[in-house]
Amino acid sequence: MKAQEVSEDAVGRRVSCDGERATVRYVGPVLPTAGVWLGVEWDDPERGKHDGSHEGVRYFTCRHPTGGSFVRPKKASFGVDYVTALKQRYEVELQEAIGEELKISSRTVMMVGFEDVKQKQSPAFSRLRVLSLNSCALTWTQVLHCAPMWQQLEELYLADNHITELLRPERVLQTLQVLDLSNNHIVQETVLDISHLPCLEKLNLSSSGLSVIQFSDASAGNKTALFPALKTLLLDDNNISEWRVVNELEKLPSLLHLSCRRNPLLQREKNLETARQIIIARLSRLELLDMRQVLSDERRGAELDYCKMFGLDCEHPRFLALLQKYGAPDEGELKEQKPFALKNQLLSTNLPSSHQYRPLKPSPYERSMIVQKVKGLLHRLLKLPGVELKLSYTCSKMSGREIEIDNDLKPLEFYSVEDGDRILVRWS
Repeated sequence: MKAQEVSEDAVGRRVSCDGERATVRYVGPVLPTAGVWLGVEWDDPERGKHDGSHEGVRYFTCRHPTGGSFVRPKKASFGVDYVTALKQRYEVELQEAIGEELKISSRTVMMVGFEDVKQKQSPAFSRLRVLSLNSCALTWTQVLHCAPMWQQLEELYLADNHITELLRPERVLQTLQVLDLSNNHIVQETVLDISHLPCLEKLNLSSSGLSVIQFSDASAGNKTALFPALKTLLLDDNNISEWRVVNELEKLPSLLHLSCRRNPLLQREKNLETARQIIIARLSRLELLDMRQVLSDERRGAELDYCKMFGLDCEHPRFLALLQKYGAPDEGELKEQKPFALKNQLLSTNLPSSHQYRPLKPSPYERSMIVQKVKGLLHRLLKLPGVELKLSYTCSKMSGREIEIDNDLKPLEFYSVEDGDRILVRWS
């Protein structure tokens, strides 16, 4: 590009210099030299020499202290705009097809009027299914501005851009199935703004700086209404350091595949296989973890070990379900994960009911479990959602006496419930 062809409108445009990508931040003279210079901010900050200032004069500003350089316009390639590139690629082929002669029985067939038909039936991007815009310095606002053109887009790749804050797509990207946002430093509170995309099945948030994911619309053991179709989630190379983030993923209704390699949570585990087992036990429907299939035998072993390793508290919301599935572990099987023996903290109780006569096998409960949680479990066991339950118990050592359990916020041990006692369940 000649110097006289460069105008101030070039500021903000993308350029390529010797194979390295950059964004133009300044056009004009740089004293004491003569001629026009381009001040560019490199995508790779190690490529530059300064932060946009030269000999005490600031010409532009960079995000990194070594992200800027000055280059002559002739060394910068501005390329072509996206629409022009598409037309050059696809319309040329169509023009060639129009120019070909078709002969039938030695007679030439003319394609009269096909130019007009082509223009009417080929609106830009109307049939676009897959679009890759990696490393284009785009913001999410710019993506949404262009999105109305992509009415049938199914896969969108936006890795390594300038996407930081996500906004909810309104009437756009509704057919999107795959979205790659890796290598963008995303404000994690805004991730849920894309959770209403109805067809989104695969989401890549690797290397995005995430440390927390929370679905506040659903309590432990329930499913969130967000990301309804999401089957595959990639969270590699983030800052996840707490197991409660994994617990939150159990709320996703369709999640089958997860990748979460190289996160602090796993790196501090001495045995990566143990960490893998814990993830499998916490996510009940997972079929693929870190690109490895979860087999039925591996899941059974992981869930049994999970029961032996952890006690019943808010950090382990699947513990009750696994106790119902496998039963309480024997004391000799327990790992030294807790300072107390889990078996000693469990009560084996019989559950007769006054309005149903099908037998219920003895159920284990932790002594410190509050009555409200016991009722929640009984709702699931008896399949009586939304029904008010009244509890009492009969003591095996005090024949004929029934003691009412009337405070939902008290633990079972408050009422001195012991092994062999019978909890009575009534509802109307």
